[in-house]
Amino acid sequence: MGGHRGQGDEDGDDTPDHHDPAARSNDPSPIYPGGVNPYHDDAVDWVVEGTGMRVAYDDFTTIDWIHDFAQERQRIRRLHHQPGLAGQIAVMYDWVQGWIVVLAVGVAAGIVAGGSDIASQWLGDIKEGYCDTALYLNRNFCCWGLDETDTCTDWVPWNSATFVVGYIFYIIFALMFATTAAYLVKTFAPYAEGSGIPEVKTILGGFVIRHYLGLETLVIKTVTLVLSTAAGLSLGKEGPLLHIACCIGNILPRIFPKFKKNEARMREILSAAASAGISVAFGAPIGGVVFSLEEMSYYFSSDTMWHSFFCAMAAAVALKLIDPFRTEKLVVFQVSYNRDWHGFEMFFYMLLGILGASDLGLWGAFFIRMNLRLAAFRKTSWLRIFPIYEVFAVCLLTAAVGYLNIFTRVQSPELLANLFRECDGGANYHGLCDEGGATLRVLSLLSASGVKGVLTILTFGLAIPAGIFMPSMVIGALFGRALGIIVQSWQLSHPGFWLFASCLPDVPCVTPGSYAMVGAAAFMGGVTRMTVSLVIIMFELTGALTYVLPIMIVVMTSKWVGDAFGKEGIFDGIILLCGYPFLDDKEQYRLNTTASQVMTPVEDIVVVTATGNTLDSLDNLLHETHYKGYPVVNSLRDMMLVGYISRTELRYAIDEARRRNLPGNTPAGNVVPILENTPAFIEFRLWMDQTPITVSHRFPMDQVIVIFRRLGVRYVLCTQHGQLLGLITKKDVLKHMASIEHPSEQETSS
Repeated sequence: MGGHRGQGDEDGDDTPDHHDPAARSNDPSPIYPGGVNPYHDDAVDWVVEGTGMRVAYDDFTTIDWIHDFAQERQRIRRLHHQPGLAGQIAVMYDWVQGWIVVLAVGVAAGIVAGGSDIASQWLGDIKEGYCDTALYLNRNFCCWGLDETDTCTDWVPWNSATFVVGYIFYIIFALMFATTAAYLVKTFAPYAEGSGIPEVKTILGGFVIRHYLGLETLVIKTVTLVLSTAAGLSLGKEGPLLHIACCIGNILPRIFPKFKKNEARMREILSAAASAGISVAFGAPIGGVVFSLEEMSYYFSSDTMWHSFFCAMAAAVALKLIDPFRTEKLVVFQVSYNRDWHGFEMFFYMLLGILGASDLGLWGAFFIRMNLRLAAFRKTSWLRIFPIYEVFAVCLLTAAVGYLNIFTRVQSPELLANLFRECDGGANYHGLCDEGGATLRVLSLLSASGVKGVLTILTFGLAIPAGIFMPSMVIGALFGRALGIIVQSWQLSHPGFWLFASCLPDVPCVTPGSYAMVGAAAFMGGVTRMTVSLVIIMFELTGALTYVLPIMIVVMTSKWVGDAFGKEGIFDGIILLCGYPFLDDKEQYRLNTTASQVMTPVEDIVVVTATGNTLDSLDNLLHETHYKGYPVVNSLRDMMLVGYISRTELRYAIDEARRRNLPGNTPAGNVVPILENTPAFIEFRLWMDQTPITVSHRFPMDQVIVIFRRLGVRYVLCTQHGQLLGLITKKDVLKHMASIEHPSEQETSS
């Protein structure tokens, strides 16, 4: 690709060979900050690898993938050099650690998801009534064993007295749940708000956000997810469950040093945890693995794939054993269609895909655009000061409006399950299968879809856990069921019309429930831009194998139409809005620029010379500048590149030297200086990257982006014949890409 590894400090000078004891016999005594001697312990690996040693990454910085992979190679090399039976046992124990971790993460994610399902279902039903025989039972368990047509005398709804009483109780409970959730998030764990997918995706890309996957976030998000879901707000639990699973995946592996001390290895476990989160959210283990591969993971090796597969399977098994809905099924909305689809229905299915993605409908690109504008408004307006009051207001609106329509009142899983069903077998959910009154049913469904759309735009982004998958599916299913009823009524009224020539006489032809299922996939695809993983999730979610092909076609239609209005989905839009340093691997860039047009020229950056420094001079450099790192050159005269040292490592090395009470005029550098009559000097070479990625200043910028994405580097140095010309950071790349895609915005901001 044109990039090459730098040659470290091999610049032709007369520096003695550090690996030759004879060459070092007359050198001054070196002091290695941190008490690390590269010639007498395992740190010699860092001299061989050349990537330098690292301390813990700072908050809001990017990890060094190349360094962490080098660290893992060194660890494995030392592990395999252990002799005898003890060495074999150590290798086997090291191998099994990864499987133990993903098993524990999967089981824990399944237990948390099952418990939250039970709790949110009970609290959600409390808004509408209570079980007379046992208050701790929700409506399904209270009426267990009864057919849908039977009357449940044990369940007492609040509106059994009057409609107004039920209305008031519904609003009071909803406000209590939502406000409590907002207070807990605001007070104890601000990182628990929102979906969590954009931030987790950025973390998997190498960014460090401390405490975002911590224990306090895990506890608060689990509790508040139950409360916000039970409040009846237009939100989903899928994204938050993925965040919760990744919190578990960040906490449990730290009992093993090989994960705790290596951020790259930790992200492999987080990829597996993300698949477990989707697995328990939808009951779709294979869909969870594909979702992690397609949408979340930055690196997805074969080992990561198998760990993700095992983790998602363990999570699904744990959820199946808990069986929160007492259906003995892993699939949440399992349906079975007795009739196949007809060719003419493909036009209506594709219409759902178009409406679900574009501004022509009420979702897709429209939702993304409106939600990003609202999110930007929240960041700069008075709303950011009163997040709890905003939650209270949105919940009051949601409860007051939602209670008036049965399709906006019930909980989303129950609604979707009934919207997907056929009308055969006597099932008639709130008049969906009535023979007459098609116009009223269509209007009720469309109005519920519109109300849900507006409420979802207001809800997504509040200071509570809130996902987008389930609301999108509900809106699409409501719209799709309405379209299915229209097509069914048309076919029944005009059976001889040429479009319905494939329909058999006196046999039901159109299945409105299939339109609801396809509409759910279309609208969710329009918002998220998911493709393969969405098709697999929908298949696992419903078990409707017959309709896999229509779903595939609709999802692709939704993506193509949505991409015409903007290629990024809602999660990518939030990443851009928040300014997270994330380079999307799926995005293709065609830039007509070179590295020299983007790099910060050497005249505008601060460099460190390999020799001629003292402890005080380097300390003053850190106090006077605030750069994340500094290129190291042989001298200011020739500017020959020696390496690169990060600010964090340089700060650590200086602090360690200060702890030894060394005088400020002690010589310090990154190569051994030839100084006479010097009792000691401080060598920082162990903390320096001696082999940074370098490119020519004429290197194409689109290939530089490939280097950043594929290698996960934090910086690239531009050189010519070994001479430093400039520096490119990931922030420079993102700013350049933004200026190419939105030149008018860049000009306005400048």
